[in-house]
Amino acid sequence: MKKTHLLYCLPFIFFLNCKNEKKDSVTETKAPEIHQVEKTDSLVTTRIDSAQVPKTLKYKGNFKEGFQWKDKTGEYIVFTSETGVYINENFQHENDGSDAEIFAQCYSLENNQQIWKVNDFIKDCMVDIDAAFKKNTLSVTDLDKNGIAEVWMMYELACKGDISPSDLKVIMYEGKQKFAMRGETKIRTGMEKHGKPVFEGGSYTFDKAFKEGPKTFRDYAEKLWNKNMGK
Repeated sequence: MKKTHLLYCLPFIFFLNCKNEKKDSVTETKAPEIHQVEKTDSLVTTRIDSAQVPKTLKYKGNFKEGFQWKDKTGEYIVFTSETGVYINENFQHENDGSDAEIFAQCYSLENNQQIWKVNDFIKDCMVDIDAAFKKNTLSVTDLDKNGIAEVWMMYELACKGDISPSDLKVIMYEGKQKFAMRGETKIRTGMEKHGKPVFEGGSYTFDKAFKEGPKTFRDYAEKLWNKNMGK
């Protein structure tokens, strides 16, 4: 049985599949040697590695990506991490399955107070698990030029023993306001008689915040989606 939960951000999702469980090894991403600094009219962002996360700020799992930035409201840090496949003793397990979690955390660097946190996970899965951020999708922007940064991330969740789309999500925060885009990965499932490939998945929906927010947010989200929805 697949049970997908999003704490603080998303509702529960349930899905069922039956095959042997596959456990993947967990490897830590190597820290980049060059820290890229980007400047816009309203903010300066710097890509960071795990060594630049203050020791007082803790994270679970393996560090994936991070940024520091300063906008008109203050100076902040955001970083993402993944546990890989493991057993979370705090989860209730009905099927002797495995778990996997992803985290994104944003803090003020002025007082180390947490601004927001994303925690999504697969729980008690007996088949193949995927809970991972899409590479290089963490970004900090100011698309609406209001001096307040937007923080973007994209990740995939799956518990399945077949070839089918996985859950795919784009989460963005502007300050404490959350925006969510939810859908499925796009996968190739076969070929038509004349050699044309057949695909499944790839669709998405915007939440109310995205629908009512600036068009520039939706445009950026759609570009991010189209670039990363495939395997």
